[in-house]
Amino acid sequence: MNIEEFRDYCISKKGVTESFPFDETTLVLKVMEKMFALANLDGPFTINLKCGPEKAIELRETFDAVKPGYHMNKQHWNTIEMNGSVPLKIIKELIDHSYELVVLKLPKVKQKELE
Repeated sequence: MNIEEFRDYCISKKGVTESFPFDETTLVLKVMEKMFALANLDGPFTINLKCGPEKAIELRETFDAVKPGYHMNKQHWNTIEMNGSVPLKIIKELIDHSYELVVLKLPKVKQKELE
């Protein structure tokens, strides 16, 4: 998955917006104004995704390309080196998981807007 495919997959989800709030090289994707994914556009292509704590540890033990979230809460975020070592199917599942975790934490009225 390259950056364009990553971006397209993320913005295809309901309520998703994109911005560059930190700098011009960090793409931030939000659902209803809450971050669920980030991508580094400068240097090696990496993404940050929210993840359940137990699942985060399991992924880090399974894949060398999955690390604790860079500049993020390391218990709840992973940084994934997009070097092809993590299968595309799993990357998409992790994007979906991150999105769903954020949606579940939204106020009920915001969740209803996504339906």
